[in-house]
Amino acid sequence: MKLFLTPAALLLLAASAFAKGPNILFILADDQSWSGTSVRMMPNEPGSASREFHTPNLEKLAAQGMTFSQAYAAHCKCECSRAAIQMGRTTTTLNAPDKNARNWSAPVTDSLVNTLKKADSSYRAAHFGKWQWFHTPESMGYDASDGITMNEDGDTTNPEDPKQSFSITRRAGAFMESQVKEGHPFFLQLSYYAVHQTPQALAATLKKYEGMANAAKGGRGDRAVMAAMTEDLDTCVGEVLKKLDDLRIAENTLVIYTSDNGARTTLLNGGKGDLGEGGLREPMIIRGPGIKAGSHCSMPVILYDLMPTVADFAAPGFAMPKGVEGGSWKPLLLSAGKVPVKRSIDRFVWHQAVEVEHPQSAIREGDYKLLYFWDTKEGLLFDVVNDLGETRDLAKQNPDIAARLLADLKAHIRAGLGEQASAALERGEFPQGRGPGKGKGPGGGKKKVK
Repeated sequence: MKLFLTPAALLLLAASAFAKGPNILFILADDQSWSGTSVRMMPNEPGSASREFHTPNLEKLAAQGMTFSQAYAAHCKCECSRAAIQMGRTTTTLNAPDKNARNWSAPVTDSLVNTLKKADSSYRAAHFGKWQWFHTPESMGYDASDGITMNEDGDTTNPEDPKQSFSITRRAGAFMESQVKEGHPFFLQLSYYAVHQTPQALAATLKKYEGMANAAKGGRGDRAVMAAMTEDLDTCVGEVLKKLDDLRIAENTLVIYTSDNGARTTLLNGGKGDLGEGGLREPMIIRGPGIKAGSHCSMPVILYDLMPTVADFAAPGFAMPKGVEGGSWKPLLLSAGKVPVKRSIDRFVWHQAVEVEHPQSAIREGDYKLLYFWDTKEGLLFDVVNDLGETRDLAKQNPDIAARLLADLKAHIRAGLGEQASAALERGEFPQGRGPGKGKGPGGGKKKVK
């Protein structure tokens, strides 16, 4: 006798297989700016989306979930930002201030996935795409991965698989299918190489943008190829989301889309490699159980919040490893963006002293952000809620606030990097010979301010 199940029955079976916690799909673009999609990250600000790039699948995801206008990277460069995501703390506390840092202050046994598995041992995890450290994905708890790849693996000569976006997507689909068959909830991280330089795209996609003018001097290269690469990435996102539907697990899957760090954009100051808002503010969209469709969050969040968020959805109340600085987004997500995130520290801190013209650190508390340059001893104070472009320096108007933030910033740097490294910064001694006029990068976030 054959037993036939209705679609509704299949959906119930799929959901019951993951009764302990939802599946979690974390999609991480590479170097995508705050306005690098066709989704407005700030509903009333046209400049928070691109009018040239087309990302219909992300538009659909946004309509089904929540967008964020103040989502921040943990660092302005790939390696450091990704390390902070995996370890749930600032790069200074982790002692990972640059890509060559090896003496992390926290063991990889306390990584995101290892912590998730301690919270709920039924989870399985995979990482496909870019991985840049000496720690292997397996040491951080991943059951399947592409290994240590670095950036170079994203540049491919296969015209059918630009930036490996489509092969990464196929591996993701196969992994999800296997976990559904085996009855395991999963954490799947897709670290796409797009939209990192050098831009690549399908010929058919590129043809749509043939009439687009190239970027202005100082831009990221051929805008047509960038636009096409962005659309190819969006197509892959759509395929992954369709796979969730085909497997009947979409209703029990938390989907998070964002980028590792920012890039230059018209509205924001700076870009990748410096601590202006352009290098730090990210596009972010989240869809999942209990999240109001078409909602928006204007509260600040940061990507080292991911670890406690994942654990909170998988096993509410599970204690985080000692030293984790992030907080769970779950209360915020389930309240339509109204309940703030609770963290062990009430500020965001960033530090960038390598491969930048002006070694710098930044701190944000409330609406204020202090950007401090170690070479010139200059501190700029901005209200980044009302001054997105960081054009009005408020330090002279608010000397007490500027002084307090600088003291908090230096205390955090000193506690994380140690007295010796902190003292070297104060003396103007910078890592790898970097310092005024010696760094690479886009100018260190310094610009004329009022």
